[in-house]
Amino acid sequence: MAKKLVAVFLMLVVVVAALHIREAEAEDGDHKEYKECFGNCLKECEDGDAHGQTYCEMSCDTECASKESAERLKNIKV
Repeated sequence: MAKKLVAVFLMLVVVVAALHIREAEAEDGDHKEYKECFGNCLKECEDGDAHGQTYCEMSCDTECASKESAERLKNIKV
């Protein structure tokens, strides 16, 4: 009986946690270029590739983060 109660409690915790997870959103104007790049890249990747959503998200994140970092480094005044 105790094991079933613990199992039900753990399932409840997982369900509640899953309901509270939200997609991360950038603040107004914060990382605007990255957000646009990621949205475009993800759409193109999912429309054209048969790799799946996870592959596309990881690929686009890497690509857009690299572009954002390069742009920031280019704008640094020495």
